[in-house]
Amino acid sequence: MSTAKIILGEKEYELPVVVGTENEVGIHTTKFRGQSGAITLDPGFGSTGSCESGITFINGEEGILRYRGYAIDELAEKASFPEVCYLLIYGELPNKAQLEKFSDDLTRHSLIHEDMKKFYEGFPANAHPMAILSSMVCSLSTYYPETGEPGEDDLNIIRLLAKAKTIAAFAYKKSIGQPFIYPKNDLSYSANFLNMMFAVPAEPYTVDPIFESTLNKLLILHADHEQNCSTSAVRLVGSSHANIFASMTSGICALWGPLHGGANQAVIEMLTMIHNDGGDYKKYVKKAQDKSDDFKLMGFGHRVYKNFDPRARILKAAAGEILEKMGVNDPLLDVARQLEEVALNDDYFVQRKLYPNVDFYSGIIYRAMGIPTEMFTVMFALGRLPGWISHWREMRNDPSMRIGRPRQIYTGPQGRTFVPVESR
Repeated sequence: MSTAKIILGEKEYELPVVVGTENEVGIHTTKFRGQSGAITLDPGFGSTGSCESGITFINGEEGILRYRGYAIDELAEKASFPEVCYLLIYGELPNKAQLEKFSDDLTRHSLIHEDMKKFYEGFPANAHPMAILSSMVCSLSTYYPETGEPGEDDLNIIRLLAKAKTIAAFAYKKSIGQPFIYPKNDLSYSANFLNMMFAVPAEPYTVDPIFESTLNKLLILHADHEQNCSTSAVRLVGSSHANIFASMTSGICALWGPLHGGANQAVIEMLTMIHNDGGDYKKYVKKAQDKSDDFKLMGFGHRVYKNFDPRARILKAAAGEILEKMGVNDPLLDVARQLEEVALNDDYFVQRKLYPNVDFYSGIIYRAMGIPTEMFTVMFALGRLPGWISHWREMRNDPSMRIGRPRQIYTGPQGRTFVPVESR
């Protein structure tokens, strides 16, 4: 086994080197603190591996994303979302019988307990759908408490995946004051969600096949993305043996932030701001290029990808298809097209590899489909749920798993003597 050496003062420490199946190299520092009394410091954990995982591989330099070894573009083109859920969670693509049962289970468990509808009555009309989603998912633990029965985890996984879309659609209906639309057993996962979102009682509604196909693709593209903020939150919370519903709630809350899952919402808000300022996109391009200006173009570049985000390539084509089909006349989408043209051709953006990313195109597509901006992060959460579940399950099944306990370097005051309030 190869090793790495750390020299601290006059002492030298040998640490084992770990190599992954894609030749990723890591230095195992678990025993370093015990041997030296020192810790490694890595704010944001950008250079620290928290685990070994067999779920998702990313090569940001070459723009590669694979789920369980399968290229993301192939899955997005050929697979259904339930297939990808099964692949991520159980490690292999399902055979025909397995897929039929898994899909049927997702359909049969879509209903939520009728008592849960009362929770929606307690939320204000303007409650953010992510707040509702996180609350309702966590509340599932009161209906399905852990008992340790055989097969319980698999059943709760089905419950989560099936009911999350119903919870999300009900949150939207609550926000616009419309009655809830119940799931239908003859629709696919994506079509079922769209029907619950947009159908109204006593009026005919048919899910557009292009919308259904596009949503299936979006959910697959969002399904997992390695050890990001929300996935790390799920693993950290789950490491305490918190139940699956509580662990997923932590992921939903982490995803809510505008620097993570809220980025596609931030894209539309930026486009709205540019449009309201006369639509002068060139002005904002110059602001983004000005180092002294705090303005940033949302939806361009990616912390991981130093090349074109492979998911963005897929959604760029999907955006063109859906906009052409709909004949959309939307001033925000016009601004988006203009910004996209600049980013793909302007030397400033090309040299810095600030290409439009998945958030840029997903925001445009969701808007074109009629999904309101405040629901964008919820859509992301629905897609990311199987990835969170996969990491939670992988971690719980790892015999070497330890409760997460990051260290710190203390920078506060040294020991002080307490002074009674009368003397302060």
